[in-house]
Amino acid sequence: MSTHGQAESQKLRPAKKISKPAASSRPSARRPRGRGKYPDGLPRPRRYWAVLTLMSVLVIVVLDSTMVNVALPTIAADLSIDPAAVVRVVIAYNVTVVVTLLIFSSIAERIGFRLMFGIGVGLFGFASLASALAGSLMTLLLARIAQGLGASMLMCLFGGLMRNIYPLRRLAMGISLNASLVGLTAVLGPTIGAWILALASWPWIFFVNLPICAGVYLGVRFLPDVPRSAGRFDWVAAVLSIPALGLVIVGLDALGKTPLFALGCLAISGWFGTTLWRRSWAQKTPLVPVDLLRIVGIRYAVGASMTMFAAQMAGFVALPFYFLEVLRYSYTELGIAMGAWAAGTAIMAPLAAYFSERYSVAVLCIVGAFGVCLGMAMILSFSNVAGAGWYLFAMFVGGIGFGFFQTPNNRALLAGAPRRRSGAAGGLQAVTRVFGQGVGMGLVAMVFAWGGAMGPQLGIAVALVCALLALGINVLRELNPVQDAELV
Repeated sequence: MSTHGQAESQKLRPAKKISKPAASSRPSARRPRGRGKYPDGLPRPRRYWAVLTLMSVLVIVVLDSTMVNVALPTIAADLSIDPAAVVRVVIAYNVTVVVTLLIFSSIAERIGFRLMFGIGVGLFGFASLASALAGSLMTLLLARIAQGLGASMLMCLFGGLMRNIYPLRRLAMGISLNASLVGLTAVLGPTIGAWILALASWPWIFFVNLPICAGVYLGVRFLPDVPRSAGRFDWVAAVLSIPALGLVIVGLDALGKTPLFALGCLAISGWFGTTLWRRSWAQKTPLVPVDLLRIVGIRYAVGASMTMFAAQMAGFVALPFYFLEVLRYSYTELGIAMGAWAAGTAIMAPLAAYFSERYSVAVLCIVGAFGVCLGMAMILSFSNVAGAGWYLFAMFVGGIGFGFFQTPNNRALLAGAPRRRSGAAGGLQAVTRVFGQGVGMGLVAMVFAWGGAMGPQLGIAVALVCALLALGINVLRELNPVQDAELV
């Protein structure tokens, strides 16, 4: 019996060895070096504190950009700056964010997310103080560039941190919370800014960031330990990426006013971009994450995200002009109309999270893109004598579509990347969003310059065309279905 038992046990040993790799192939079992204790999200209550920390930073970044826009006329009057020149305060900030997002996301993968987060919060707070104390346009511009660097350090981390804070089954809910908070903060930002300006001087627009930045430092220790990359930082790619991204925004913005200069910027950007692409394609972990674009699902998500955010920004730039100049709305009525879009986005985001765990990404994004198209088409088709309720309904429908689109598409982008590249995926998500918004803004500026009195309507048409492109990309995604890659 013992001999027979030894023979049977030896037969079982090879099967036991085979079963180990099979078990380790599950995503929850793979633990890359440096992942720490939490392979799939953080445990409670640490997860809640990490979410609170991340959301606090998100609030101050969104509030800062919206409140500064409201304060521009006051800043121009107080510092004796030409109104046309004070717009550079916003442009300098936005361009700084666009050209540094990929650079900082690559650095964060090497030095650690928590260290980059702490540096970003510190720089953002210091630059807020410098902005509040600025006494001239030049000092304010320098302070805003520094603030853009701090914001970029933080924004490049949002996607990667969310993927490592939430377990995969809760990722869609985390993304929907992010979308709802952004929508709500974007609506409240101008109101809070106007309230601050009514009670105090414009420097308090920046002073309010300081206590929040100080409080956020208490929560840095709750953030996850994201795996670091051991690869060398590609300084050549970093230098190439700055003109490749920045000159596109500058060129599109100038296309309507100085077309020759604009075309020159776009041509130079194209040369730098092509050189950067060729350099990055053969690298294993490139600064510009073209390796992630080899994943079919991520390619669809990036294309859909860029066109949809271009549609959203084109609409948000053109619609105020349409409501104020064509429909003769008051500023109060304009605020209500724009708030209808944000309300639709905030309401739909949690529902989109629920559906994204049950239905395909392509179907949900088709429905969302169709909602945005429908909202823009309704506004264009209404006559100038249509009741205000119809315009509110159209804006609400567009907001619902945008909220329904964001969560599943962002989840596909973040969940389609390997965990070791979660930082690059987060940076790619942020760059796609900001770059798409810049393209939408530039296209509207072009049709405003060329369209004359029809500029607002043409701007809304631009938003509709971009939304139709997003719809078409998602139809192709549905016709060529791909599975979301499990994170490793």
